[in-house]
Amino acid sequence: MKRHAGAVLSSIKIDKTADRKISIQLYMALRDLLLTGALTPGDRLPATRTLAQEIGVSRTTVIDAVDRLISEGLLEARVGAGTFVSEALNARLAPRPSQEVSDTAPVEPRLSHATRHAIPDFTLRSRLPHKSQAFVTALPALDAFPMAQWAKLSARHWRKDRDHIAGYGEPFGYMPLRRAIARQLNASRGIKCDPQQVFITNGAQRAFSVVGGMLVNPGEPIWFENPGAIGARNAFVAIGANPVPVDVDLEGLSVEDGLAKAPHFRLAFVTPSHQQPLGHVMSLSRRLALLKAANEADAMIVEDDYDGEFYYGDQPPPTLKSIDTHGRVIYVGTFSKSLFPALRLGFVLVPEGLVDSFEKVCLTWLSGVPTVTQAIVAEFMDEGMFATHIRTMRQLYKSRHDTLMEEARDLAGDIDLQPASSGFHAVGLLSPGVDEGKLVARAAEHGITTVPLSRYALTGIPQRGIVLGFGSCAPEEIKKGVQVLKTILPEYCNR
Repeated sequence: MKRHAGAVLSSIKIDKTADRKISIQLYMALRDLLLTGALTPGDRLPATRTLAQEIGVSRTTVIDAVDRLISEGLLEARVGAGTFVSEALNARLAPRPSQEVSDTAPVEPRLSHATRHAIPDFTLRSRLPHKSQAFVTALPALDAFPMAQWAKLSARHWRKDRDHIAGYGEPFGYMPLRRAIARQLNASRGIKCDPQQVFITNGAQRAFSVVGGMLVNPGEPIWFENPGAIGARNAFVAIGANPVPVDVDLEGLSVEDGLAKAPHFRLAFVTPSHQQPLGHVMSLSRRLALLKAANEADAMIVEDDYDGEFYYGDQPPPTLKSIDTHGRVIYVGTFSKSLFPALRLGFVLVPEGLVDSFEKVCLTWLSGVPTVTQAIVAEFMDEGMFATHIRTMRQLYKSRHDTLMEEARDLAGDIDLQPASSGFHAVGLLSPGVDEGKLVARAAEHGITTVPLSRYALTGIPQRGIVLGFGSCAPEEIKKGVQVLKTILPEYCNR
């Protein structure tokens, strides 16, 4: 491989009309870059011929300036490698301009209304760990992903036409992927749709932002499950919506509570197939009541089916979209759970009446997802690899769920672990004597990640509990994690 050409020093300006010699100007400019930290120890300078061409001087002039800096110990020449910033410069570097103390206070720019007022403290909490360990949530079993198959597909597509892999993506999405998703939704989720209704986005979070920006004006109320999905909540808050916390019980979102709090709601956000985070499945009567309420309020519903592929109960529940007869439901899906999060690939299925509007929004605001990523996923689906992977993961998650439930029997009395029928997390309800916050903090000290149930809440909720992800944990890690909880629980029980 050809050696890189070194730093680009386009900031150097030479005034050929000045009285000072050009070689002195160049020497002073390079010396200033070195002493102010613009070039750091170990950085490679461009070849003298390259630098001479870039700043428009003779090579002899450049050599003179560089030799002088080498003699001063600021640069060092390495035979066969080039000229580098001296490591000895570490001891004499001047502070960068940003580190210098200024007499004037920095200007604080005016922030938008949404930033100053609409985003409350709950959105600013520290980011949770996202690595394969007990009990990280929302992370699939990366150890079981068929990476060899994926690598072969990727290599095939990266060898294709440069316009295909390196150009701007289609704003609506790569049509073969849109068709593959439409077929998948029909076969596995009972949703009949046209590929033209499917739009590809940079993850589900982006889909929520686009939908919210299209349908909700700043300050308008939207029903939101309490507790509910953090990412979606933040996406709607960021566009200025007013999330109304609606109670959740064993049947899912309480339509009665929503009507009591905000009868003229603009949008409702729900996770009916596997409530996030409690795991309840919305009953049919609730689904019908929600559709009726939306129709009467002329509102829309966003159905987040974030892990619907991984149902391992007796009978998978129907999607809300599949029983929608008035075009009220916008269905959002993601490949972050079914494949892996780094894809940043999601999709939104809109009712026929919204297709034209969504196309206009995509053409105006969105630049599209990289085509090569979409093409790889499309072929992964078309070749049957996706379906095979989903079947394998269902069995794997069911096995890991059962391991967690079996091990968690030792926690009975302090943590009541609720069985799950889908996905890869479960909720452990805490007895009144267990301090939720202290337990989570202590578990983190032992390398165990748990999430307090209160983190998902817009307003206070009566339940106290922790969310335990098991998807990315091998059975041995699950067992060790439960043993850690068993060990530390007595320390944080207010008995």
